[in-house]
Amino acid sequence: MIIAIDGPAASGKGTLARRVAGAMDYAYLDTGLLYRATGAKVLALGLDPSDEDVAVGVAEKLGANDLDGQELRSEEVGNAASKVAAIPRVRAVLLDFQRNLASSPPGGKRGAVLDGRDIGTVVCPDAPIKFYLTASVEERANRRFKQLQEKNPAAIYERVLKELEERDARDSARDVAPLKMASDAIHIDTDRLNADAVFNAVMAHIRTHMGEND
Repeated sequence: MIIAIDGPAASGKGTLARRVAGAMDYAYLDTGLLYRATGAKVLALGLDPSDEDVAVGVAEKLGANDLDGQELRSEEVGNAASKVAAIPRVRAVLLDFQRNLASSPPGGKRGAVLDGRDIGTVVCPDAPIKFYLTASVEERANRRFKQLQEKNPAAIYERVLKELEERDARDSARDVAPLKMASDAIHIDTDRLNADAVFNAVMAHIRTHMGEND
């Protein structure tokens, strides 16, 4: 069983996917971490995340241990991730990693939950359960701003909003695997829903689907 959860940055898909995986006892992969780890390593080398050869070389050497670290959640790394994710060769390198985990979940798990921007359209287009989370860019910026303020009181909302708008534009306009909703995905607008409400709605859909397929 594969559950795909897609959506733009700060739409709540990561929080949701972790909760669903825990509730179902499924393996979980935040696919964005693959691109964040690649971007972080490029930045650590003092190089340009938009440099195709550099980004591909880093992606080819990426390992599971590279997916840990609080630095991967920084805005700087997030922007670098968006740039490396727009490179077709980088996406091709990381695609096998994602598909292998989805088809053969580690730890003997019966299924996997993957979240990202192209899970339902490219990585696992045949996934039987797909969700697409959205929220206005202003609401997403507000959520991200509050998160950042906890660590950095000097965070500026306008800058967070601008960076999200730029990331949305890059993710939606890239030639390979752009951010978009799969035609058979269930759309959930999280603007006026808290995390518990979103989780409950999603679990209801999953139970209904699995009941229909028992």
